Parts: sequence; structure tokens; C-alpha cells
Amino acid sequence: MPQHLQNGQIFPHLEIPAVGGGVLNLPRDLAGSFGVITIYRGHWCPFCNEQMAAFTSASEALAKEGIKVVAFSVDDEATTREFIAKQNIPFKMGHSANLETIVDATGAYDTEFPTRGHFLETTGFVLAPDGTIVNATYSSRAVGRLVPGDVIRLVAFMKSQAK
Repeated sequence: MPQHLQNGQIFPHLEIPAVGGGVLNLPRDLAGSFGVITIYRGHWCPFCNEQMAAFTSASEALAKEGIKVVAFSVDDEATTREFIAKQNIPFKMGHSANLETIVDATGAYDTEFPTRGHFLETTGFVLAPDGTIVNATYSSRAVGRLVPGDVIRLVAFMKSQAK
């Protein structure tokens, strides 16, 4: 059984196809900044829609704190493109994540429903500028996820402790 990642570990190397071409190269794409990696269930999930809307609304405050955000799911590129347009998402998004690879690398939960197929449950990570995990949030269903206000407060607190 895959193990959950722990605080203090370096986030494992993952390459996820990026919307528009290329790849999200994690954690390298976030290096030098605090970062948020959000794995979401899919465009169809109302809780994921709310979470992405919240991170979109907070994008200015996140940028002010020097926090980069990326998100991905198993949704294909066309579906993810539509999701980005619907939510006006300003941060980098991945698509078509390989479920088994992500589960093995991160310990994310996965679920299979006859009406939704096989998908990843919401999982979130806050990374330090060196790629070290400072917070991991695992959900086994729709609720229990990172929210931008908590991320901003956590990063501000960590920065204040480093002085």
C-alpha cells in the first residue's frame, strides 16, 4: 500500500502533462518559492470547483506572499481547458495525470464510481522553496482540502519564524 508523504520529505519528482503543452515538472517548477500542489477530483466535483474558485480569488494575495500554485487531475486536456475557462484559473494546470503513478508517488487516495470512473481524491501539499513538504492534506472523499487563507497564514508564520 502506498505511503502518505510526510512533513520534511522532499516532494517526489513528477511530470504531469500541462494544459497548452509541455509538462508540470514537480517540484522543480515551484523551486525558490513556497508552493501549493493541489490534486483535485475532477471538473465535475462541486467541492473542487469551490476550491479552485477560492485559489483563483486569492491569487493576488498568494502572489504577494510569493506562493506559486499548480493543480492537476485525471481529466483530459480538453476538459481541463474548459474548467480553466469556466473558473478563470490563473495558475498552471496539469491534465491526464496517471492515477497509478500519482498514488504510488504521493499516497493519494483513489476512488472508482460507475458514473465518474476512476479518479484521485483531493490531496494538497504546501512546499517550502527547497521542495520540502511543510504540510500534506489527504482527503479520502470530497471534503478536507487546502484552502488559500490557511496556506497564506502558514507561509506568513513560517517566514516570521525564519527571521
